Amino acid sequence: MNSAALLIDAYGRIKEEVHSAVEGLGAAELNARLDPGANSISWLIWHLTRVQDDHVCEVAQVEQVWLADGWAGRFGLPFADEDTGYAHTATQVGRVTVDSGQLLLGYYDAVHEQSVGFIRDLRDKDLDRVVDESWTPAVTLGVRLVSVIGDDLEHAGQANFVRGVLERR
Repeated sequence: MNSAALLIDAYGRIKEEVHSAVEGLGAAELNARLDPGANSISWLIWHLTRVQDDHVCEVAQVEQVWLADGWAGRFGLPFADEDTGYAHTATQVGRVTVDSGQLLLGYYDAVHEQSVGFIRDLRDKDLDRVVDESWTPAVTLGVRLVSVIGDDLEHAGQANFVRGVLERR
């Protein structure tokens, strides 16, 4: 297995977790918060998708799916187009609501396809390319792609935890 295949497998695992967190839930469950400061499933899935879209498109040097495919307009959120949810307050988290899981999954699946399309063409040597010199040490493409995996799996796990709590209520 080469590096691209390994990364594609990992991004596929994110997709599985995202779908398991969202499928079959209605708006009430997707937008529910376990307490006023907690993240909803809607916010968690929107945020992890925005981060993947932002980070992978930056290194792939393509326009974000959020803008290119009109997802910003479909979500209609009261945030700047470049907002990914990073450092959102509890009030901002509460503003991310959806009418159905189809919106979340549609956006996620489009970002997943674009990400995998980029990763599929990578060669092992490409992963050593420096993509962000603002960190010490500088961040390589490989590190950035793995960072997205870690962040996305963490948030998908949180969304599945919230789902579990809601289903037990």
